[in-house]
Amino acid sequence: MNPPKTDARRHHDPGVRGFASDNYAGAHPEVLAALALANGGHQVAYGEDVYTENLQRIIRSHFGPTAEAFPVFNGTGANVVALQAVTDRWGAVICAESAHINVDEGGAPERMGGLKLLTVPTPDGKLTPELIDRQAWGWEDEHRAMPQVVSITQSTELGTLYTPDEIRAICDHAHARGMKVHLDGSRIANAAASLDVPMRTFTNAVGVDILSLGGTKNGALFGEAVVVINQDAVSHMKHLRKLSMQLASKMRFVSVQLEALLTKDLWLRNARHANEMAQRLAEGVRAVHGVEILYPVQANGVFAKLPHDVSERLQKRFRFYFWDEAAGVVRWMCAFDTTEDDVDAFVAALKEEMAR
Repeated sequence: MNPPKTDARRHHDPGVRGFASDNYAGAHPEVLAALALANGGHQVAYGEDVYTENLQRIIRSHFGPTAEAFPVFNGTGANVVALQAVTDRWGAVICAESAHINVDEGGAPERMGGLKLLTVPTPDGKLTPELIDRQAWGWEDEHRAMPQVVSITQSTELGTLYTPDEIRAICDHAHARGMKVHLDGSRIANAAASLDVPMRTFTNAVGVDILSLGGTKNGALFGEAVVVINQDAVSHMKHLRKLSMQLASKMRFVSVQLEALLTKDLWLRNARHANEMAQRLAEGVRAVHGVEILYPVQANGVFAKLPHDVSERLQKRFRFYFWDEAAGVVRWMCAFDTTEDDVDAFVAALKEEMAR
């Protein structure tokens, strides 16, 4: 049967690459093929389909026998649902000041989730037990939101990584104080690829209670999941997901993407490639006089400081964002489809602009 004709047309040049965000990349061809495979015919809506059922088996293979996945539309939705699930109405979440839930989600955790964020400045985006204790107090003080959760990000917003032992120390510390641990894993694949360990090594194996599992930044068209590891830590997840407007009616199209990424090693291949391109970019940038790399390049992002006018000129040639415009700090992100030629062209352009 011939496919139906369409009037849709391409409105962009697929050869154009940037370094603004791994969200700029399209969907991986294997993910698109999985979507086509899941299309056609009827499947039960709202998560009662065979693809979502099979996803549970895959999730347990990565995160242990008690893990359960709740597919959602996006990363902010995953974080808001997950944090609601482990807090009371009077609860608070301790996080790094640079955490995505604090600076890049439009206030959604507080405004939509109804919880309080207690932030801690960090030099590298990472919390420690000592830093957590700056906010972990006042549980009996009715005038203060009650610290109930510690939220960490792996890899962090500054491109740095927690080791499994560091996350274990955080989990032990939080649990000893009656708090739960949430892991924002929007780039969890990049962390696992860089550490060269399974994702379970720094999640269920070390005490993480609940995590936001990323897909979009690693080759999915859309879709993430809340993964509940500690079933005793949460309640009424189905109701929270619906209440938060994150329940997909045609959930098979979210689940099959995660299935395509996680069944074999597509998630790892994509992440390794993005990380390798970031390393190549960092090596090229280090050779440019006057450009300073600010943090260890441990995942797929490079944070650098350079003259403001150079950044502005370079942005006209390649898309990227200022991280701290007043300080001249920029962020360059690599994706699963970033090529060596893309990186080399960017470094050459940087050298040209620095020489002007």
